[in-house]
Amino acid sequence: MTSEVLVNVSPREVRAALVDEGVLQELFLERANKRGLISNIYKGRVSRVLPGMQAAFVDIGLERTAFLHASDIVTPSDAEYAEANHKPERTDDIQTLVSEGHEILVQVLKDPLGTKGARLTTFVTIPSRYLVFMPKGRGVGVSSRIEDETERQRLREAMVSFIQPEYTGGYIVRTAAEGAHPDALRADMVFLQKLWSVLSDKTLYAKPGQLVHADLPLTLRVLRDVVLGGVAKVSVDHPESYQAMVEFARTFMPDMEERIEMFQGDRPIFDLYGVEEEIQRSLERKVPLKSGGYLIFDQTEAMTTIDVNTGAYVGHRTLEETIFRTNLEAAVAIARQLRLRNLGGIIIIDFIDMEEEEHRHQVLQALEKTLAGDHAKTHISSVSPLGLVEMTRKRTRESLEHMLCMSCPTCEGRGFVKTTETVCYEIFREILRQAKQFQFQELMVLAHQDVIERLLDEESAALAELEVHTGKPIRLQTEALYQQDQYDVVLM
Repeated sequence: MTSEVLVNVSPREVRAALVDEGVLQELFLERANKRGLISNIYKGRVSRVLPGMQAAFVDIGLERTAFLHASDIVTPSDAEYAEANHKPERTDDIQTLVSEGHEILVQVLKDPLGTKGARLTTFVTIPSRYLVFMPKGRGVGVSSRIEDETERQRLREAMVSFIQPEYTGGYIVRTAAEGAHPDALRADMVFLQKLWSVLSDKTLYAKPGQLVHADLPLTLRVLRDVVLGGVAKVSVDHPESYQAMVEFARTFMPDMEERIEMFQGDRPIFDLYGVEEEIQRSLERKVPLKSGGYLIFDQTEAMTTIDVNTGAYVGHRTLEETIFRTNLEAAVAIARQLRLRNLGGIIIIDFIDMEEEEHRHQVLQALEKTLAGDHAKTHISSVSPLGLVEMTRKRTRESLEHMLCMSCPTCEGRGFVKTTETVCYEIFREILRQAKQFQFQELMVLAHQDVIERLLDEESAALAELEVHTGKPIRLQTEALYQQDQYDVVLM
């Protein structure tokens, strides 16, 4: 076991880092004023039905109404979906499923992203350590990540033997249950049945827009969802959180209790393995590779594009071998960066063109193998005719960049600002426009210092021509608070 989880708790923020062989693989972040909503269960009220989109807007008490698609609404005919281990595909009309004013129990699938509201489902699921309980499902399914057919059959038979006549719903056995003792599965089943009974009673009295059930805080979610058999140690730097994690492990995962440690070091916990520095690097556009090559990440609203370059790497044999080695290293680095940056949606990777089919195949295999350890569902669709690798990664929460950063106030997220030359020419045009429309004694130009310096230097002759043309003096004044592309032309 080479993996380790570091948990850093501060007054308003909790961070958890998954480190494998001393290298940061994934970062989880939760802030007090922006706790994630995923898996929270609400009693909602349908505020609007949109037949053209086959969807409805549901008020669950948030700032923006949430979005519920017809395919995410469970019906009595969908009861078998636990056994299939996926939601059924249906074509029901949204108007036959819900109506305005309808009160409905919903669960959050995706946090609000950008200007979009939360994505909802009525396929309610409640996870425990080894199981996922589906109140409206039926039967027992087993995670597809458990590949051993004998183990799958053992788990399924154990689960079926525990189901009592009074039990409701269906179950999916999670990947973490591989090798688990039957008694542990039974304990999870009893716990989930009791929890659902409490939630059912609470739902009856809840008002629309009210939270019925909140998911665990990040410190405990890490134990439930991230800490699997391969994690050797969990270090936490906060006494109260440490105590809560130990008690949670003692109740639900006794084998993990002794692996949870209270961090006593003098240096901050995230200084271990250079986690803080790695977080800062993950916000940069350029990612260097050990060979001398590099990656360029560009995140837009529609998709994320990744460009692979050889950079300073010149190789030792042929050009094709140099390109192949760079692409192989890039494939591993890209898979790690996708997890670390939490990039989702459509992702386009522009590997360096390779002539040999075998090389292209090996690069794709390397990418798929590294992505296999990703908690988020990924799918590599194909290599396009232009040689681009197209893939998707399930997006449920904001990317690391969007969580930690905001758009640059200077360029407003465009990634560029106008040059001083461009701003000077805009000022000249504005002076001519003002001179044609108004009477004045003189003009004053207020602008950034760099713009004023250019007007006094390279553009001084043009400025003198304007004074002759308008017949009025033009004064210049530096404004310290102006950005480079801000200016004002004031009539005096």
